Amino acid sequence: MSELTTTVDTYLSAWNEEDSDRRAKLIDQAWTSDGQLVDPPMAGNGPAEISAIADALHGQFPQHSFRRSTAIDAHHDFLRFGWELVAPDGTVALAGLDVAEVAHDGRLRRVTGFFGPLTPLDAP
Repeated sequence: MSELTTTVDTYLSAWNEEDSDRRAKLIDQAWTSDGQLVDPPMAGNGPAEISAIADALHGQFPQHSFRRSTAIDAHHDFLRFGWELVAPDGTVALAGLDVAEVAHDGRLRRVTGFFGPLTPLDAP
């Protein structure tokens, strides 16, 4: 498993962790201390705000979990990958794409998320 794969999978594991102390350890492993998360409904700076976003997600989608749905595509200090938010019965509640900037130590510096598929060029 590559270092980037480990970082991304740890990032997703942090989203899935309901225990705030265990989540904090995963966030510290995956994120820089000044990490920034920007998703359509919310944004957070630093580990505490990123963890608070995860708490809010657990409240909105109880017992759901994230999984990576694609390989990780990377170049220079950037990467992207697809993900799915999966309900306890296995149905996909939401899917999207994250684009991230990686710090020199291999941890995430900034993640920007997009929800849903891209709109085809010929769509209104």
